[in-house]
Amino acid sequence: MKDLIRGFQEFRRTNFQQHEERFRMLAEGQRPKAVLITCCDSRVDPTLIFAAPPGDLFVIRNVANLVPPYRPDGDYHGTSAALEFAVRELGVRMVVVMGHTKCGGVHALTRDRTAEQTDFIGAWMTMAKPVLADLPRGGQPPDLRALERQVVALSLQNLRTFPWIASREQAGTLALHGLMFNVADAELYQLDESSGRFDPVSAADPG
Repeated sequence: MKDLIRGFQEFRRTNFQQHEERFRMLAEGQRPKAVLITCCDSRVDPTLIFAAPPGDLFVIRNVANLVPPYRPDGDYHGTSAALEFAVRELGVRMVVVMGHTKCGGVHALTRDRTAEQTDFIGAWMTMAKPVLADLPRGGQPPDLRALERQVVALSLQNLRTFPWIASREQAGTLALHGLMFNVADAELYQLDESSGRFDPVSAADPG
């Protein structure tokens, strides 16, 4: 707790001082530019990665950056509820799914977890099982990086099952994008959905 308090004090001295007027404006309401769905992994910090000022990103984090299919019922749906608020109430114009390397949730898909008892994680990860369909047979180790990328593509597919997302994308008022972040070297890759490739994003000054 002492570390958190020291971090807060540093925030007050630096970041808050730099953005004090912006914070006061945000106190009256938010208008984020984009929704960013990513993993809750502590190594992946979206506001740090994108150097985003306060209020720019509406961040949704969960295990393995998964978007469940549209399924309104009586259960609790944290990711879907956050999406609905951002898209229908705040009117964001872009939704980004960002996966990352060395994702523990994705890697768990390839291991036999039947002996382990979890209250929520196992059931949550079942929605990613479609990416296992093309795994090599005959004892060959799976391509874990490929699985991480396929989970991003799967989440984009699931986003389009939400009628109020699909209709906005078709109307051109909402854009969907997929990214992959390499933790070790801070490289970023963007999904080209027409080819299925993840192309590197240049770190050069965009001008």
